Amino acid sequence: MLFVTGEYPPMVGGVGRFTAELAQALQAGGAQVAVLTDAQVPASGGPDAVRVLAQRGGWGWRLLRDVPVCARAVGADWVHVQYQTAAYGMHPAINALPRFLRRHGLHSAWTYHDLRVPYLFPKAGNRLRSWVTRLPLRAAEAVVVTNQSDWESVRAQTRPGQLHRIPIGSDIESVQFSDGERRERRSMRGYGGDQLVLGYFGFLNASKGGLTLVETLEALVQDGRDAHLLMIGERVGASDETNFKYLQRVEAGIAQRGLEGRVQWTGHQADAEVSADFNAIDVLVMPYEDGMSLRRSTLTAALANGCAIVTTHPQVPTPELEADSDLLLVPARDPGAAAAAVTRIAEDADLAANLRANARQAARQFSWDVIAARHLEIYRG
Repeated sequence: MLFVTGEYPPMVGGVGRFTAELAQALQAGGAQVAVLTDAQVPASGGPDAVRVLAQRGGWGWRLLRDVPVCARAVGADWVHVQYQTAAYGMHPAINALPRFLRRHGLHSAWTYHDLRVPYLFPKAGNRLRSWVTRLPLRAAEAVVVTNQSDWESVRAQTRPGQLHRIPIGSDIESVQFSDGERRERRSMRGYGGDQLVLGYFGFLNASKGGLTLVETLEALVQDGRDAHLLMIGERVGASDETNFKYLQRVEAGIAQRGLEGRVQWTGHQADAEVSADFNAIDVLVMPYEDGMSLRRSTLTAALANGCAIVTTHPQVPTPELEADSDLLLVPARDPGAAAAAVTRIAEDADLAANLRANARQAARQFSWDVIAARHLEIYRG
């Protein structure tokens, strides 16, 4: 199969990491995989490696010609688009691709990593933009969504057997530290045993509740706790330029509250360092404004590494995870509730230990071999 993705490592972005992990898992299972991605990604390939090809013509209308040519060149049976609007420059050409693939006699699959509408032209309304976003539902042979909310959103527009729900796996290896290793990592980060260390993982954008996170830290400090916040990973991604403006708002919020000395940013780091930081913190706080969702690989990575997690109520039921057992849920945009949940974990060692153990157990359903097997079932019909 040929994967088409607007981002791919070493580009920074969750969809790129997802595609790389899935491609490697499929290839390990005996499939032959090639990836067509952004021109800035170095082309590569080898006897046992996933072949990476650059889309030199960009993500405009030219791709409707280029992708079928590339698929024929690599001998692909399926073309599978990993779709996130911003990764294709908000251009609508990618949305028309499945229809053109059908004309060339190629099987097509489409994974919605988000349902954000693309930019068309200045006066294009939401109705037209939504129609373009959902255009692949009419032509793709298989449509994959990563969470229940997106399933509910598109299922009325799909044919029987066309729609599949497959969650995102963790792109950070699961590691479990001993007590001594945990103390050593905290010391390396400058934290003592009595300090309350909150964590956050992933890029900042308006949907992820960064300002609520800062207000949660402030509430804990005002309550007399020696609380700190470790911001794990890169601050913003490569695909969406609006993220930088939101980052500036979060940084300004930290400064206005006099919390600069309590917030540490790790920047981009190796996966092993991310796992170590997951093990070092006390509570991971992910106050998503649009609710907890399994489309977020940051969440599955935190589960895999046994974090005690505080996040927000999902918009629709998420049967894979159980509230108060696998994680704690609070309302969105409610720093008081988030601070109370953090305090509950900090004051109850048994609760903290159970949340960490149950998170690791729940994460097993998101392993890449399981996800790859689900995809192979789709391709084999």
